[in-house]
Amino acid sequence: MEKQRLLPLDYSSLSEKVIDVLLFDPATDPSLFDEIAQKNTHRPEILRMLLEHPLTPHKTRQFVAERLRVPAPIEKHIKPLPEEEGQPRRRVIGLLQKIQNLKIGEKIQLAFRGSRDIRSILLRDPNKEVMLAVLENPKITDNEIELLAKQQTTPVEIIRAIAKKREWVRTYSIIHALVSNPKTPVGISMKHIHALRTKDLAMLEKNKNIPEAVRAAAKKLLVQRKK
Repeated sequence: MEKQRLLPLDYSSLSEKVIDVLLFDPATDPSLFDEIAQKNTHRPEILRMLLEHPLTPHKTRQFVAERLRVPAPIEKHIKPLPEEEGQPRRRVIGLLQKIQNLKIGEKIQLAFRGSRDIRSILLRDPNKEVMLAVLENPKITDNEIELLAKQQTTPVEIIRAIAKKREWVRTYSIIHALVSNPKTPVGISMKHIHALRTKDLAMLEKNKNIPEAVRAAAKKLLVQRKK
């Protein structure tokens, strides 16, 4: 299997807005707080953000307080995130609003390390460069790629990028999604149609939404397999 490449992300150069999004996301790994603190000792505004954040781990908060030369706040004085009915939905909406306020370059930075919720938002961004950056996120799952490959709203550039990655086109559900998508370029569909199971070929041959050339190829394969 193709080894996934971990793209470097320099937390010391991220904008305050991007760091705010990362820390706002409840799915963020606690270790990220420490990494951001270690890489931003030269930026007091980021350290103060970490010091006051309710999810900052105790050790990280103490490290930040020492760097700022201020007393570490007592844990009970740190206002916790409210646990209310509908809170997860409100946090997703809040996340969306924060991301919408980012510049294109900031969204691309965020795309490389964002959680599933962040990736879901960025994959609906009108800028294709942002969407392409999400595909480079090492945590993106096959299920997310399959959904992208299946959706007719997915830009052709994204479909081409998915089809170029060997790791993804070794997954049957992704191949099936690509070939069944009317938006997929005929050349890509023809390259992978032979990998489809007979029952899926039969359904493809009846699908009038896909290009005629792909339907004809499916019919030809069905005839060959019956011999």
